[in-house]
Amino acid sequence: MFIQTETTPNPASLKFLPGRVVMEKGTADFRSVKEASNSLFAQNLFKIEGVEGVFFGSDFISITKSDKLDWQILKPSVLGAIADHYESGAPVMNKEVSSEDDATSAKDSDIVKQIKELLDTRVRPAVAQDGGDITFSDYKDGIVFLQMKGACSGCPSSTATLKAGIEGMLKHYLPEVQGVESVMG
Repeated sequence: MFIQTETTPNPASLKFLPGRVVMEKGTADFRSVKEASNSLFAQNLFKIEGVEGVFFGSDFISITKSDKLDWQILKPSVLGAIADHYESGAPVMNKEVSSEDDATSAKDSDIVKQIKELLDTRVRPAVAQDGGDITFSDYKDGIVFLQMKGACSGCPSSTATLKAGIEGMLKHYLPEVQGVESVMG
């Protein structure tokens, strides 16, 4: 099995591309082995010394490492764990992940529906290229609250991405939007 790797804007995260589907739908973001109870695959990745975050996207896995270890040391172990997982034929998740929190629902206001549509079509594909995801959390008093996930969580450039990129784009299309704030998961 050939697994490609790509750097991300976050020096602590590396994107692994196994050449196969990782998540059929939605994403999964784990910041500890305890959070990974729904994925034996993620639990096995956390067993590798230095792994501090595991993110599953549609066709990639982003791993966030501790500052104590170098990628040259960590990368072979992560590649081995990913190859072992796919050779085993085991599922990525023990049970299906519900991504309904971010999906548009009938009770959403028109502005929230428009925000979610813009995020899904214009923002999330670009953020996925960087090994992460961004999800809608709330909209209140002109402020959009978003959650950065995967390689984007804790990335040095995530504040610039939120303020200069996403906030500017949302304000352009939706004059009701006055600002964008990041929330923690």
